[in-house]
Amino acid sequence: MTLPQTLLPVLAPLPVLIPLLTAAATLIVGRRPRFQRVVVMVALTAAVVVCALLLFLADRDGTVAVQVGGWETPIGITIVVDRLSAAMLLVSQIVLLAVAAYGAGQNIGDSSVRQPTSIFWPTYLVLNGGVSMAFLAGDLFNLFVGFEILLVASFVLLTLGATAERIRAGVSYVMVSMVSSLIFLIGIAVVYGATGTLNLAQLAMRMDTVPDGIRQAVYAVLLVAFGIKAAVFPLSNWLPDSYPTAPAPVTAVFAGLLTKVGVYAIVRTQTLLFPDGGFDNLLLITGLLTMLIGIFGAIAQNDIRRLLSFTLISHIGYMMFGVGIASKIGLAGTVYYIAHHILVQTALFLVAGLIERQAGSTSLRRVGGMAAASPILAGLFLIPALNLGGIPPFSGFIGKVALLQAGAQDGSVLAWILVAGSVVTSLLTLYVMARVWSKAFWRPREQAPDGHLVSATLPSLVEDNTDMLYDERTDPGRLPAMMVLPTAALVAVGVALTVWAGPVMGIADRSATELLDRGIYIGAVLGGGTK
Repeated sequence: MTLPQTLLPVLAPLPVLIPLLTAAATLIVGRRPRFQRVVVMVALTAAVVVCALLLFLADRDGTVAVQVGGWETPIGITIVVDRLSAAMLLVSQIVLLAVAAYGAGQNIGDSSVRQPTSIFWPTYLVLNGGVSMAFLAGDLFNLFVGFEILLVASFVLLTLGATAERIRAGVSYVMVSMVSSLIFLIGIAVVYGATGTLNLAQLAMRMDTVPDGIRQAVYAVLLVAFGIKAAVFPLSNWLPDSYPTAPAPVTAVFAGLLTKVGVYAIVRTQTLLFPDGGFDNLLLITGLLTMLIGIFGAIAQNDIRRLLSFTLISHIGYMMFGVGIASKIGLAGTVYYIAHHILVQTALFLVAGLIERQAGSTSLRRVGGMAAASPILAGLFLIPALNLGGIPPFSGFIGKVALLQAGAQDGSVLAWILVAGSVVTSLLTLYVMARVWSKAFWRPREQAPDGHLVSATLPSLVEDNTDMLYDERTDPGRLPAMMVLPTAALVAVGVALTVWAGPVMGIADRSATELLDRGIYIGAVLGGGTK
């Protein structure tokens, strides 16, 4: 049975509506935590199915624009579903579902004093709605609204438990995010003043008539705003001090998704509004610096969460590499690498949460002997670690090869410097992951400098006891199955990205074709007209 083409416009608003409506429902049943978790899992599973259908239909039928409420462009809200936005939606929903299951296993949804999380699930779902809105937005204003929803929800999640450390990190995060939002708002005002519209399709047509100086100024303002959100050097200093302080599920979803929303905004505006390549060299230079400075920062860390935060920054540089090259294979490599990095980075942060639960710390000065104590946990770390390091045949290797090929085809001196920088960064990433493995998993605990400060390593037992709070557990070394299984599932999805690399890279390649042909997007929104 063939799915009808008319199904895509019906499904398009659901990635935003499902989480937001479910957020309201979870508030109503806030005093029934078990039922609340069931509602969340059902809603997120439905969102994954919807986004999978959206990607299938977008890949089969092409780009579709939906005018919310039946208003004509540009008066109403425009939702645009193409291969890129649908792919980002599907990957993000898979991650959000896995992290939600992990959080349920950790009992982050219980009503303890330290984790006042009757508000966790509604806020988590609002964050989901903001991510989806950003990916679907067909105009700059609603992209801004999506970012602001993310900001409000992420501040609540970041400060969950209201410890002094989390409040301090949350305030820093919000201040940086507010500066980014203010810059974005200034950019929106300048764009509207210069063109009289905020609709992306109309902007793609009208921006060509704007004087070069104003156009470059607008692009610079938007790049700064999106660069802060994407944690591109030198706008990334806020991230390592903000993410590691939050609860493990929150840190994982932040690391996997929030920076990629900023990267998505850069990709969309670069290809749709400013395809003339005026800032390509700047993107390449910032990509190189982001890669190298991020990985050098990771080398200097002794805490696994902070180390992973710096690797997160470093690998944003690979995405900037592909955007700066701006060729078909470069953009295809970027799309593939974004999907790979969301899955792998989230899985690693979930593993870091399991390490903390097992050993009582994520400091490399305190942890040791975890491979013998928990072979399951060792395997869950090793696979995404090798994947992040770009070891063949994993998806990290495939994405990097595509980007390196794009740099070689470009042939410029700067592109070859980026190729060399990418290889160095990949080798250093592998070194960093090997360092974590050797110290946290392979080295006996008694050889850790501060190993005596942590209780003895406990044997690995996977038990399903999701009703017990972490603080009340007499045996914190035992890993609940509801925390292990979502982590293993996410690791498996990352491996599946390798197994089905051909079809996935095919979607990425077709996404790049769409990105390079602005007429497809413009025609879907404006119907081929010139408004």
